[in-house]
Amino acid sequence: MTTIRLVTPFTAESTAAEVAGIDLSGRRAIVTGGASGIGIETARALAGAGAQVTIAVRNVEAGKRTAEDIVATTGNDRVGVAPLDLADRASVASFVAAWEGPLHILVNNADVMASPEMRTPEGWEMQFATNHFGHFALATGLHRALAAAGEARVVSVSSGGHLISPVVFDDIHFRVRTYQPWPAYGQSKTANALFAVEATKRWADDDTYRIHNY
Repeated sequence: MTTIRLVTPFTAESTAAEVAGIDLSGRRAIVTGGASGIGIETARALAGAGAQVTIAVRNVEAGKRTAEDIVATTGNDRVGVAPLDLADRASVASFVAAWEGPLHILVNNADVMASPEMRTPEGWEMQFATNHFGHFALATGLHRALAAAGEARVVSVSSGGHLISPVVFDDIHFRVRTYQPWPAYGQSKTANALFAVEATKRWADDDTYRIHNY
């Protein structure tokens, strides 16, 4: 067996902005939850590399402030904001219907983490509804736009939290079990990872996708 040693100048503390030589000019990207946390820096890195970025958020005003900051720090004025509530099926459908043209990068980043028990109007547990169902509907709804782009990328942001719980298919929404914030979060992150695996398999014949799980 041959051992190949990979050498890189990057470390666990390296940022996306430090990866030189990536030109995303002419590419279009969506970052969900792009007005807070790692979503901001993801959107900033993509804009810094020249992409046209849409920040998809519940709080449009916060999104606008973030977009203004990204434009100021990157010099890229192709940063927009669009309303998206991943826990609201109508909101996701409206976002998908409003999207025109190809989509090169979809970063499914937004999430709810270890929240008190909350439910959607359908009675779905909020963390699973937001973190998985919403992103699932968004990605599948934008399937044609991704296919039209050619060599599109979909990033499914999971976390080490997936180790807390598998997806408990017999009681996803804690209708039988006593609700616990962290197991609820954990199974939603497991679902994110499983989505990446299954989407890669199902969309492989398109020869346009690379699905990443982080």
